[in-house]
Amino acid sequence: MPWFWQFDIFMSEVASITVGFERSYAAALASYMLRGGEGPLQEAYELGRKSFAKGYGVLDMISLYHGALAKVLVGHFRGKMKAEAMARAGEFFAECMSPFEMTHRAVVDANAALRRLNDTLEEEVRRIAIALHDDAGQLMVIAQFKLDEAADGLPSSAQGKMREVKAMLDRVDERIRHLSHELHPAVLDFLGLVPAVEFLASNFMARTGLRITVHSTLQDRLPPRLAIALYRIVQEALTNIRRHANASTVRIRISKDGRSVRCVVADDGVGFNADEVLHSGLPTLGLRGILERLKAIGGRLRIRSARGQGSKLEVTVPYSGGEI
Repeated sequence: MPWFWQFDIFMSEVASITVGFERSYAAALASYMLRGGEGPLQEAYELGRKSFAKGYGVLDMISLYHGALAKVLVGHFRGKMKAEAMARAGEFFAECMSPFEMTHRAVVDANAALRRLNDTLEEEVRRIAIALHDDAGQLMVIAQFKLDEAADGLPSSAQGKMREVKAMLDRVDERIRHLSHELHPAVLDFLGLVPAVEFLASNFMARTGLRITVHSTLQDRLPPRLAIALYRIVQEALTNIRRHANASTVRIRISKDGRSVRCVVADDGVGFNADEVLHSGLPTLGLRGILERLKAIGGRLRIRSARGQGSKLEVTVPYSGGEI
């Protein structure tokens, strides 16, 4: 039987056993397997693009391809013709998956750019923190000496006023040091994530009255990029709790489970509708910052909360050792 008769008969069979999108996919696959040509390959690309737009995943596409291929192969290919048809089927599938590959590469490039931006911002924050700690600290010391010099020979009442000014400068100096540590804690560089989070929690308790506990089973020293990302996420979570939760206690837990690092921040505050916030399209600035940091390091965020029942923020980041 001539191949074009076989093709017409086969296409009518495909149309009878498939429906909708599957029919279009199977028909295009059959056309390319039987005849080759650029037209079916272009259709493969369009089908891949439409699949991605419809929300199909890679596993969905593999299932679709295998189902269509099984229908196409039944009773229509033998010997050398079957080998050639299978080679064309592979080409068809590769072309169909090219929109997924291009999107994947775009996401990888975007995440790499986001990581570079975060690294640049962290370096700038580090520079500002050092300037606050060193430069501002030196100016405070000089100001204290100048006040001591100015106080010599003044009446006791004026010296009392000078002591009040010095006490206020001491508080300013202490606040600047705390601020510089929160911007970029030196303890994070020298001792790692858990001591830095403990230091952060201690400062928050002193300023807000919150009772914060930090528990960790983490044994590894995390890479700087991962450590600073998790530190910033905990910092943002505590800031959100202070502003919105009306909580009295906070529990922070950091652990490594297999090939991932897990960080949980839970509070006993008023809670909120997590689904509404996450799917509103307009998450809060703090939550948006957390999501952006997680995107850059391939992490996932899960929030459990309900009104009147507190909140639990759970972050999971893939990590099996080495740099990220």
